[in-house]
Amino acid sequence: MKQPFHPLVPYGFLSPFLIVFAVFMAYPIINAVYLSTQQTFGPDAHTFVFLDNFKEIFTNRLFYRAVWNTTFYTLGSIVIQVPIALALAVMLNQPWLRGRSLYRLIIFSPALIGPIFVGVIFSIIFQKRTGLLNKVLNDLMGWSLDFPWLQEHAITSLLIAGSWMWIGFSTVYLLAALQQVSPTLMDAARIDGAGSLQRFRYITIPAIRPVLSFVLLFSAINSLQLFELPFILFGYQGGAGGEGMTVVMYLYNSGFSYGDLGYASAVGWIVTFMSLIAVLVHRRLIHYFES
Repeated sequence: MKQPFHPLVPYGFLSPFLIVFAVFMAYPIINAVYLSTQQTFGPDAHTFVFLDNFKEIFTNRLFYRAVWNTTFYTLGSIVIQVPIALALAVMLNQPWLRGRSLYRLIIFSPALIGPIFVGVIFSIIFQKRTGLLNKVLNDLMGWSLDFPWLQEHAITSLLIAGSWMWIGFSTVYLLAALQQVSPTLMDAARIDGAGSLQRFRYITIPAIRPVLSFVLLFSAINSLQLFELPFILFGYQGGAGGEGMTVVMYLYNSGFSYGDLGYASAVGWIVTFMSLIAVLVHRRLIHYFES
C-alpha cells in the first residue's frame, strides 16, 4: 500500500524558487517601498518622511527636464530606429542580395560593443573642430566645424548614437520574423495580382506583428532606462543645464552623488511607473491595430 505524500512535500520542491524569489525579488521590492519613505544620510542614518520625497521630486525643475529628455528620446528612438530596422530587415531578406551574411554582421556589430564604448566613440565623433561628423558635414555642405553637438543638441546627439547602436539589434529580430513569413501566401497574393506594397501591408506586417510588437516595447523600455550612453557623453551632471540628463541619471545623482538613497528610491518608483505607462500604451495600440 502506497504511503500518501506529506502535505509539505510539494513546498519542498518549490522551496528553491521560493527562496530565490524572496531574497532577490520580494525583499528588494518591499525594501524599496520602505526606503522611498526615508531621507537617508549615509548607510545608517535615516529619517522617516513618508511622501515628502515624492513631493520634492515634483517640485524639482531638473527632474522635469530629465523626464522631458527621456520622453523625447524614447519617442524619437521608436520613430527613427524601428522603421530603419524594418527597412534594413526587408533589404537583407531579399534573395538576390549578395553578401547578406556579411551585411548582417556589419549592421548587428554595434550592439555587441556596449554603451560605454559607443559613448567614448561618439564623444570623439561629436567634438568641435576635430570631430569626424563636423568635418564630414563641412566637406559635403559647408557645415560649421564649431557646431556644438554635445553642448546644445544633446538629445539629437543621443538619438544618433543610440540609433547607431540599437538599430542592428532590432534588425536581427525583424529579419528572423520576415524569414518565417509563408512563401505560399506571398505566391498566392502575387498570382491574385497584389503588388509589392499590398503584399507587405496585408501579409508581411500581420505575420511579423508579434515580433514588431516586441521590438517596439523593447525600444521604449530600453530608452526609459537610458544611463550609460549619456553618462559617458555628458558626464554625471548631464552637461550644461542638464541638457543630456535622463531620469535614470537623475536617480544615480540623487543616490550616489548626493547620498540620499531614499530620494533615489522614490525616483526609481517613478521610473517604474513610467515603464508601466509605456507597457499599457503599447498594449492599447496593439489592440487598436489588431481590431
